[in-house]
Amino acid sequence: MADYHRAVQFGLFPSPDANQLDDIFGLADIADRGGLELLGIQDHPYQARHLEAWALMATLLARTERVHVFPDVANLPLRPPAVLAKAAASLDVISRGRFELGLGAGAFWTAIAAMGGPHHSPREAAGSLTEAIEVIRLMWSDQRAVRYSGEHYRLDGAHAGPEPAHSIGIWLGVGGPRMLDLVGRAADGWVPSNAYFPPDALPAMHERIDAAAHAAGRDPAGIRRVYNVFGTITEGPTRGAFDGPADQWTDILTELVLDGGMDTFVFGAAGDDLAQARRFADEVAPAVREHVRQGR
Repeated sequence: MADYHRAVQFGLFPSPDANQLDDIFGLADIADRGGLELLGIQDHPYQARHLEAWALMATLLARTERVHVFPDVANLPLRPPAVLAKAAASLDVISRGRFELGLGAGAFWTAIAAMGGPHHSPREAAGSLTEAIEVIRLMWSDQRAVRYSGEHYRLDGAHAGPEPAHSIGIWLGVGGPRMLDLVGRAADGWVPSNAYFPPDALPAMHERIDAAAHAAGRDPAGIRRVYNVFGTITEGPTRGAFDGPADQWTDILTELVLDGGMDTFVFGAAGDDLAQARRFADEVAPAVREHVRQGR
């Protein structure tokens, strides 16, 4: 697997637990002041303990100055794409260009249906995500009125706008072959997680994305590769790939950039441990940046 030579970035993954609000704000502060680029917020509206993701993201953007915020990833089945596009563009304008859009086809269908959403088959989920990307981009366009007729979504002269403050990336949190093809054809980024897709699964997935990109006349290097990494930075010996000392983390993430195709790492620590986040920001991220610089 090749290095796509994209700028290496880092972020944190705070849990949107209503009982951990101080920790969420603490993690946002660590990212914003510690030189990290991203905060990823999961979007599971059916989780009773979770704060509403978009309200939380707006609050985090208001409390920070430089870090970008993105849903990791937005729950499309419970959020109509035209309204989602409006919310994303609004947050981008308000934050002066610090919002990105992670987007997912949906999961936990019983819970989604319990909140009034659909219970999609895999084919329906794939189709709705494909259409949603097109709808969102139309709603971000400079057209006065937009029209769209799909199987899942329809626009009938809707007024587009506001235009985002910057070119918002649409990053897909997907893993199936059909969805990886969609990343290559139409998305700006890909957001897998090590909990579902360990490092040895990534090369074949990159190949699928790249083949689809080439077939669509796109440069695969233009697609950001964001890896959610959950684990522990220990003081002692290794207990696993993502459960070991800071130098082990540095080696693994450096290899994932230079040989594994990834360029961005969003770290989630058990219990939103602030000390773990500080170690990631202070020890791991700078070391990986330097090792990548030397390796390139």
